[in-house]
Amino acid sequence: MLIDTYGRQATDLRVSLTDRCNLRCTYCMPEEGLQWLAKPDLLTDDEIVRLIDIAVTSLGIEEVRFTGGEPLLRPGLVGIVERVAALEPRPQMSLTTNGIGLKRTATALKAAGLDRVNVSLDTLRPDVFKTLTRRDRHKDVIEGLYAAREAGLTPVKVNSVLMPGLNEDEAPDLLAWAVEHDYELRFIEQMPLDAQHGWKRDGMITAGDILTSLRTRFELTEEGSEKRGSAPAERWIVDGGPHVVGVIASVTRPFCAACDRTRLTADGQVRTCLFAQEETDLRAALRSGAPDEEIASIWRTAMWGKKAGAGLDDPTFVQPDRPMSAIGG
Repeated sequence: MLIDTYGRQATDLRVSLTDRCNLRCTYCMPEEGLQWLAKPDLLTDDEIVRLIDIAVTSLGIEEVRFTGGEPLLRPGLVGIVERVAALEPRPQMSLTTNGIGLKRTATALKAAGLDRVNVSLDTLRPDVFKTLTRRDRHKDVIEGLYAAREAGLTPVKVNSVLMPGLNEDEAPDLLAWAVEHDYELRFIEQMPLDAQHGWKRDGMITAGDILTSLRTRFELTEEGSEKRGSAPAERWIVDGGPHVVGVIASVTRPFCAACDRTRLTADGQVRTCLFAQEETDLRAALRSGAPDEEIASIWRTAMWGKKAGAGLDDPTFVQPDRPMSAIGG
């Protein structure tokens, strides 16, 4: 098992398949992009599957989430999903994506064994989407969401970040649209994971702001902590149900005490937290011929040293050197 000194057990593995992305979201990376990892630095498909196998069979991982960058840019994605689906015990598998490539891949991913998807969409307005992402691909995301739902990758969850002066007024419209199309909407507070380190806590749209906006149009009933468990989203029942809306208040109401995640970067580093300053190298052990037992031991040691919390409320907080695109969401 992957246990830390605070008694938390990691059962949820986030696997970044690439640091590359085909959008340039203002809260993630600069317009010109980043210096991408060199291909030899990336884990191969076989190395990814082997590490997931170790995590599932030796370390108690029950759920695997494929992330990026943009995971649909990984050429071997469908094959990786198929191989992980064949593991015993079989983990639950999901994927976080910007949705641009879902129209052409959703059916194949479902057939390979993927269970569901989370799709990032911050606005219903194509012009605002272009401003936020610096790309004119709004229609592709909408079509990708539809394809995912039709393929059975459900529940289809939509992740939205509200930004001051751009889409901060869209919360009620986004929720009405999600209810109409049977998507589960989740708002995420903007986190300090942008490559240009332009994040400022002052002026950010908080969970409280979002809920106040939603309540101008909807009746929200808190679902309660019993159903939430270790999930990052606090959920509210919309107008008596059956639809729900979630808010992930990573900054203003951190949920570190219940965290059950461990993260694997695209170049084979273990991260115990999105905001960790330290990483533990598994790629070197893999490529030096270390047996599974040794790799599992390295992973356990890394998780044992996990800190109590992200420290976002600490005035001495230092933003991670790696942007979100390199860590995985």
